[in-house]
Amino acid sequence: MPVLKNTRHEAFAQALAKGQTSDEAYRTAGFKANRGNATRLKANESIAERVAEIQGKSADRAEIDIARVLKELVRLGTSDIRDAFTEAGQLKPPKDWSDAFAATVASIEVTSRNTGKDADGNTQIEHVHKIKVWDKNSALEKIAKHLGMFIERVEHSGGVNLTVSSEDAQL
Repeated sequence: MPVLKNTRHEAFAQALAKGQTSDEAYRTAGFKANRGNATRLKANESIAERVAEIQGKSADRAEIDIARVLKELVRLGTSDIRDAFTEAGQLKPPKDWSDAFAATVASIEVTSRNTGKDADGNTQIEHVHKIKVWDKNSALEKIAKHLGMFIERVEHSGGVNLTVSSEDAQL
């Protein structure tokens, strides 16, 4: 269903879709407060269809967002630092890292230092690479909570103080 032609009706539908009551949505759309008119407009078929469409699109976007977040958490939780290195133990260039491993990298720091001269008199430079990855434990904990693996229990402790007056004691 396309956007409603009447801009106030569209604003009303948008406000309803965001969770406002019909009275609030009616005022948000620029109408003077009138509960009866707000209720009547909410019952309008085109308004109801438009609200359903807007909410459906929002639900689709939310589902995509949830799926994406879970995918990223799985990448973090299942990452393996060995993916950054060749079989010989040399650091691979970042362009050769898998997408899954690259997503787990929080930062890279490269430090260069002069280590002297070789036999031919050429300056030798050593590069030290520091790779920091995102917190794996935190990602795994969030995945486990999403899957319902953890049950959080809340314990309440403390004494209850009751004061009994002499008048109450006589009853």
